[in-house]
Amino acid sequence: MIPPTLQPAPLVLGQAVHRLAGRSMGTTWQVDWVGPRQVQPTAVQHALQIALDELVRQMSTWEADSELSRFCRLPEGAWQVLPPDFFLVMQAALQVAEASGGAFDPTVAPAVDHWGFGPTGRHDEAGFSAPAAALPVAPAWQALQLDSHQHAMRQPGGCRLDLSAIAKGHGVDVMARVLRERGIASFLVELGGELRGEGHKPDGQPWWVALEHPPGAELPSTVLALHGLSVATSGDYRRAYQAGGQVRSHTIDPRTGEPVAHGLASVSVLHADAMWADAWATALTVLGPQAGPACAQAQGLAALFISREADGRFSEHLSPALRAFLA
Repeated sequence: MIPPTLQPAPLVLGQAVHRLAGRSMGTTWQVDWVGPRQVQPTAVQHALQIALDELVRQMSTWEADSELSRFCRLPEGAWQVLPPDFFLVMQAALQVAEASGGAFDPTVAPAVDHWGFGPTGRHDEAGFSAPAAALPVAPAWQALQLDSHQHAMRQPGGCRLDLSAIAKGHGVDVMARVLRERGIASFLVELGGELRGEGHKPDGQPWWVALEHPPGAELPSTVLALHGLSVATSGDYRRAYQAGGQVRSHTIDPRTGEPVAHGLASVSVLHADAMWADAWATALTVLGPQAGPACAQAQGLAALFISREADGRFSEHLSPALRAFLA
């Protein structure tokens, strides 16, 4: 059943769905957007790529001259004025860190690097040797200070940031903003698996998407209409590797400094903003199959949890907010 607010819009004549694609943040992006049949998309493509390149310049852990890398090199007590997007992402990151009890942590970079998921010493490079134990945990997010008047952040000393679990989501929001600024009201944006849809297709239908399932999960599809909504998915099957008979997930539990190793295979979060969906999908994944759903209910998050059971089968749990959305 289509909710009343998502009934098909009137058919739009003379309009077509155009597709653009590119690469950014170590992954691919794609935009389907509605416009006149005869249109030159070059300017739109250029504007989207420029916006994404600017986010990389600000928040990449892979670029030595990014604003993020520059902050990581600051001496203790030094302040750095941040560009608006970087500051916005840091505000959200610290809010999710607080609300999740540290399951989300923007200062997780040392542990990410330690397990071979950072820019150097990667697990997929020749000569990599999986570590036998985690680094000592020294949570630093509590020590980060933001100055909302100056849009600045204080380096507490030796703090290294990794915003990979939130910056992609913000990238989706920025791409949507670029499209709206150019008068494009109907589109579906995808960046590295994170999605946002607005408006309707020329046939009057909204942008229907199926939530991502782990490979081999034989479960009914959960199909949503992204009508001014975003969805992000975190899964333990992405970028994982095996070492010593164990699967090392790229999702690190900041509280232990180790890759998550519970039965929760994936979490998808539906939210008004992709940035928040992205961060919360990671936090709920870290929290696991019991604490994750409890946190989602407490925070009022629309989330789909898919777990691996002992017999190899998969089970799913929908948060109350997601059930209400689908009702």
